[in-house]
Amino acid sequence: VAEGEPGEGREPFELPRFWDALGQTFQVTSQEATKLSLAFSRPPLPSAEDCRKLSEDVQNAILAVATVYYWLPKGQGTTLRKMVRDATTEVVEGMIQLTDTILNAPVESLSQEQLISTGGVWEACEQVSNLPRGEYNQAAVVSALAACLGVVKDAVEEMEHALVEGQDPYGDIMEDEELGFRGNRDTYWSEADRQLLSSCMGLMKASKACLKKVLAAVKAHGKADSPEQIAQLDDLADIANEISPSVDELALSMYPPVNPLAVRLNAAKLASVLKKVLEIAKTSHVCPPSEEGWVQFLTGAVDHNMNKVKNFTQDQL
Repeated sequence: VAEGEPGEGREPFELPRFWDALGQTFQVTSQEATKLSLAFSRPPLPSAEDCRKLSEDVQNAILAVATVYYWLPKGQGTTLRKMVRDATTEVVEGMIQLTDTILNAPVESLSQEQLISTGGVWEACEQVSNLPRGEYNQAAVVSALAACLGVVKDAVEEMEHALVEGQDPYGDIMEDEELGFRGNRDTYWSEADRQLLSSCMGLMKASKACLKKVLAAVKAHGKADSPEQIAQLDDLADIANEISPSVDELALSMYPPVNPLAVRLNAAKLASVLKKVLEIAKTSHVCPPSEEGWVQFLTGAVDHNMNKVKNFTQDQL
């Protein structure tokens, strides 16, 4: 499941039928996990014949889950397929863990590990109800973009909080006797640092705005009626996934002691990713003429803040 690629299939693919079948197989797997766990929850152990039947039922349930996952053709979009694959892999891994726990547990009583592993399978099986089921790949891309936006929002808020005038960025770390008093330049921002970091904050805020606008555009105009539209949505999700790690890297380099060249490098990486997101959005179907204004505005904002970062670090080169 983790490595394999679903085929295109001979029969016409029907998404509602796929979701129904996937939901049923996940439900059956959850039930089989319960049966297996209960059979080994107290003495006496099941007979050899009962064990054979139990393991057959578990194996059939897992094979059914994998089979239905393989129904989902590539053409439905890589974002949707990755989400379904992750959910399917979690179920299979959960069942492996439960089986291992039962094999290694003492027979006398139901172990804590067995309870946790059984709950893990239930939880993994319930994930199917959280998978985005809207219009093919469009709902999956909306879900992926919303997740990215949440992470970036948190990063921006955290850095804004740390940059409050006069605040010790390491104020939440207890003073260590060995480290001594944190009153040196290694733990505080200079005025020059703060000027540089205000432009970096501009880039981080542009990242948040960029994801917000792309998400709204995909919700309003995103379609999955043709292979081209599906591929464009996948491209947007893929490049948007690069924003959050780039924001994190920039944020980490902004903590004192500030190395201006490291900050400049990470700012340039983030600016490059944002420009790519805006370019992909602009040339895709989610960006009709009515959306071009914000693309232009945000492209200008990215350039403006990156130029300020360059100016502040020019003498470091």
